[in-house]
Amino acid sequence: MSGAGDLRGRVALVTGGGGGIGSAICEALAGAGATVLVGYASQPERAVQLAAGLPGAAHHALRVPVDNSGVLAQAAADVMATQGRLDLLVNNAGVTTPVPHADLDSLSDEWIDTILRVNVRGAFAAVRAFAPLLRSSGDGLIVNISSVAAVTGLGSNVAYCASKAALDSMTRSLARALAPEIRVLSVSPGWVDGEYAARMPTDLVAAQAALTPLGRIARPQEVARAVIAAATHLTFSTGTVIPVDGGRPLN
Repeated sequence: MSGAGDLRGRVALVTGGGGGIGSAICEALAGAGATVLVGYASQPERAVQLAAGLPGAAHHALRVPVDNSGVLAQAAADVMATQGRLDLLVNNAGVTTPVPHADLDSLSDEWIDTILRVNVRGAFAAVRAFAPLLRSSGDGLIVNISSVAAVTGLGSNVAYCASKAALDSMTRSLARALAPEIRVLSVSPGWVDGEYAARMPTDLVAAQAALTPLGRIARPQEVARAVIAAATHLTFSTGTVIPVDGGRPLN
């Protein structure tokens, strides 16, 4: 990736690209000159609309349900046919649901399986599908969107925290396995002022902001800027976690 903040000529795929954080990442990548593939699972409308409104040209939506390895393999073939390359994969797709950690009975087996299938297996499946394209780029990069919950054990539910800890461990393992052709990093936000926070009680979000040394929760654009930094400036970094949490683990 360029060390000058310029991603012109590069192709980037963002899974879960139509969501709050995903759309901010797509906008930042397009703003830096990349051709952006806005990944979606089953509802293309938001992804298509976002791709059409990004700065630059040649952006488009791409169906990449991360829990379907067969579709991912076909998507990789489509990227090769239409773009001829892939330089950056952002594993942003993820799911969760709020369940108090002490309420062991309410975190159902079905939700545990869904969270691990999407957040952990899905990220690995996307890497597996797109690794050949990233390797042939000669300067491939994978950015996994993690969470401070991986470190603090505080998050929407126990399985979600475990899934993000697994994702950070996967980052380290894959950074070793895929080097030197592909770098692998995690970007780890705390609470983000996006769709999930908007669904939570305002007093809960305010409490999280008060527990953050910088006094607020993150903006989606700040997470996106960390992805841009990984691609353009942190060119000798791999296998590590970039926190975007305002110092939340300190409290």
